[in-house]
Amino acid sequence: MGKGAPRQRFRIGCAGWSILSRHARWFAGEGSHLARYATRFDAVEINSSFYRPHAAGTYARWAASVPASFRFSVKLPGAITHEARLQRTGDALSRFTDEVAGLGKHLGGVLVQLPPSLAFDARVASTFFASLRRRTDAPVACEPRHASWFEPRVDPIWQRYDIARVAADPARFPQAALVGGHGRWRYWRLHGSPRMYYDGYDESRLRAFASALLPGATTSRPAWCIFDNTAGGHAIADAVRLQQLLGEATPTADR
Repeated sequence: MGKGAPRQRFRIGCAGWSILSRHARWFAGEGSHLARYATRFDAVEINSSFYRPHAAGTYARWAASVPASFRFSVKLPGAITHEARLQRTGDALSRFTDEVAGLGKHLGGVLVQLPPSLAFDARVASTFFASLRRRTDAPVACEPRHASWFEPRVDPIWQRYDIARVAADPARFPQAALVGGHGRWRYWRLHGSPRMYYDGYDESRLRAFASALLPGATTSRPAWCIFDNTAGGHAIADAVRLQQLLGEATPTADR
């Protein structure tokens, strides 16, 4: 970041950068969907990395398509979180971090989404996050989905490894609707409600999310909010409205 460049309190974006024709009016310019998406938003979450690897060159090409201020969060592969269930994942973590290194300074952080059936085990969690931290110092957000991860005994793990706990909607448990943990960011994932991935959010819900993001959002610990309700095509419109509510109509600066 250049000397004196302003920094951001909020980063609002979507899970992916596809632009439907009905949303085209919000995006300037020509070129790829990503390049046009980045004229409006300053953050995106890459979910395809959960299902398949991308070469470092692919990440580098994406990085070259966006302004200096733009950041990507990248979802950890399901082979690590869901198949291996965080155990004996060193080689896979090395491959992943080598790949996302292609983003360079555009890497905003790593998302670790856990399967609903994965209960907290202190030894497994500590070993895994220590292994991840040996490979990257990027911000990390974890979205646990088993009730045991919301107990006070997990707090030392979040603190020791500098991990933010995701706030999700819809939430499986009351605590899951709230950000937690530690780390250099706070992270919301909004999946659509009441029908996940398909339904949009009405004005009252978006105003409630704006109110939740505002407290504690600082340039040193920004609030990220990612809309994952892409299946019904609502994510972009919801993200634009949240930008407006937060007074963040366009990306403004490097983080």
